[in-house]
Amino acid sequence: MKLHHVQLLIPPGGEEVARAFYAGVLGMAEVEKPPELRKRGGCWFRREDLELHLSPVDDFAPATRAHPGVLVNDLDVLAGKLETAGRPVRWDTNFPGFRRFHSADDHGNRLEFMEPVRD
Repeated sequence: MKLHHVQLLIPPGGEEVARAFYAGVLGMAEVEKPPELRKRGGCWFRREDLELHLSPVDDFAPATRAHPGVLVNDLDVLAGKLETAGRPVRWDTNFPGFRRFHSADDHGNRLEFMEPVRD
């Protein structure tokens, strides 16, 4: 098995805020949704092997504990990019073999970014 995508929830009408973060800050490409699914709202993003689907729900509450763990090649560059854009970067040293930090999208969904420690 291989993971195809991760779905995160957003509030109704939250697509532009999601686009500003996932495309604008993280540099992910928006993927066109199939016509039948487009009717439901939301937006999809992809970068390399990572695909995220953002889905609006009426009773939205941000995922503040559950989160995707995203492997990156240059954690420090990403942390700087997020900080420059005014987004949170909370470093965590409690995952052996990896450097990592937590952040959040502009709807408050928790995100973890990690990079293997190189000897």
